[in-house]
Order: sequence, then structure tokens, then C-alpha cells
Amino acid sequence: MVRVIGPALIVYSLVVGFGFAVTGPLAVPLNGEDAVNRSLAARRVGTWDAITTVWSFLGTTSAIVAVCLVVSAVLLWRTHDWRLAAVPVMAILVQLLLYLTATAFVHRERPSVQRMESLLPMSSYPSGHVGASTALYLAIILLASRVSPVGWRRAITALCAAVPLLVAFSRLYQGMHHVSDVVVGMAGGAACAILAYRWYVHRAQTSTVSTGTRQRGALRKLD
Repeated sequence: MVRVIGPALIVYSLVVGFGFAVTGPLAVPLNGEDAVNRSLAARRVGTWDAITTVWSFLGTTSAIVAVCLVVSAVLLWRTHDWRLAAVPVMAILVQLLLYLTATAFVHRERPSVQRMESLLPMSSYPSGHVGASTALYLAIILLASRVSPVGWRRAITALCAAVPLLVAFSRLYQGMHHVSDVVVGMAGGAACAILAYRWYVHRAQTSTVSTGTRQRGALRKLD
């Protein structure tokens, strides 16, 4: 776990530090971000309102947890490797702690446009929806690199890569976040997915080395 906790603390520090800059010395330069939200708000129509509501739902806690449990269950069933099945769970848990840490220290107002969703009075920075969806679906992409049929691997990668992008657009369209909130959310989520996957790779390599050592020891006893 040290391989996750140590780097995660560095990621947390970077995200919180940038958050202080966003609400401090960078606040004025980043005022131009509101133009993106105003432009999207001015182009809202019923069809896109409904579509982005669905896309935004993909980044909610209920959707993320549901997909994560299904993916982890399938991985455990197919591979019987609990460490592999734990990767998506670890990715979203580390991301959740990142989100809670950032919102606890950084207090940023949401964009000055009409918002399409009512949320608890939490900070706009960073986007939890985007962070969670990026952490989960990038973790799945990394795990999909182990899928043998190339066609399946490409299909899974394309689908999972699209989800965080759709969630990101929907959060901007609905006036819930600034562009920088979305970018940092995606970067933080990506870091969490990579940390979780690297933990698995390290544990798998360590297990392989340990098994090989035990086998060589047993062979020496037979000689």
C-alpha cells in the first residue's frame, strides 16, 4: 500500500496547491473560463439538456459504484485474482479521498450561469463526476490491455475512453464546473487509476518472484 499512499499524497498536494492558486493569484486570469460556460448555456436546447443529463449521470456515485462492482465481480469470477478485481475499487476510493481533500481545503464558487442541477453547497473544484469517471474507466482501460482478442480490447478502450469525455462536456454544459475544475478532475482521476494499476503490477510481480523462490527451494530439498 505504500506504493499507493506515498504517491497519492503527492497528487493530493499538487491538486490542493493548484486549487489555492486557482482561487488566489490565478483567479483573475481564469475569469475567461466563464465565457465557455456562458457560450454553452446560451446554446441549451431540450434535446441536449436530456442527453447531457444522461451523460452526467454516468459520473454520479451510484453509477460509478454500480459499474465498479460489476466489473470487479466479473474480473474475480474470470481470473480468481482478488488483486486484479481490486484495481477499479482502489482507483475510485483513492479518487474519492482526493476529491474530499480538495473540497475541504479549496472553496471555489461555481460558474456564474444558470445551473441545471441542484447540488449540496460544495466547492466547484475539482469536478468529482469527472474525477470518478476518469479513475474508474481508465482503470478498466489499463486492465483491458490484458484482454487477448484485439477487437474486444479496442472496443472496451474506445467505450471507456469516451465516458469521461462525455461526463466532462455535460458538467460544463450544465454550468456545474469551470474548465479548470474539469481538467484537474480528469488529471487527478487518471493519476488514481494509474496508481491502482501499478499497485497490482507490483503485487503480481512480487507474488511471481516469491513463488519462484519457493519452487527453487523445494527443488533444492529434493536434490
